[in-house]
Amino acid sequence: MINDIKSDADSRMKKSVESLRQDLTRLRTGRASTALVEHLKVNYYGSDMPLTQVASVAVSDARSLTITPWEKTMVGPIEKAILASDLGLTPNTAGTTIRINLPPLTEERRKELSRHVSQEGEAAKVAIRNIRRDALHQVKELLKEKMISEDDERRAEDDVQKLTDTWVKEVDSVVKAKEEELMAI
Repeated sequence: MINDIKSDADSRMKKSVESLRQDLTRLRTGRASTALVEHLKVNYYGSDMPLTQVASVAVSDARSLTITPWEKTMVGPIEKAILASDLGLTPNTAGTTIRINLPPLTEERRKELSRHVSQEGEAAKVAIRNIRRDALHQVKELLKEKMISEDDERRAEDDVQKLTDTWVKEVDSVVKAKEEELMAI
């Protein structure tokens, strides 16, 4: 029972960290990354589709992306989706290929993105602490129902706290790595 609670808490905490990593890959840093635009929704014959389902996205060099639609008619809707996004990118079209040149980040924008990364990290830590609270509540319920002893409860609480500390440190390292990536010129 206690092991189930701990493994459930561990897997949920891991998912929180993975979600943070996923969110941070979408942030624009100094280097080009396909993750920047992959999540964009493109109007494809009346329905919104992810960009990756209507075109191929590739990194052509450190500061530019190349988008090649699978249908010629998709060039316009893809351009609209890029312009409508809050990424601040300008698409350049050459025939059926769309190039996106990423301008260097300004110092102000770097600091703003760094603050955003810190906020995302803090949100992930709050999620992990909420998972800890749920796990500790489940352990206390087992104690109330006399299914475990007080010693088992204390051991379980210590184990859950160790899990929490481990995953919070992981969040800190992910945030620190992203902030360093942002501040690198």
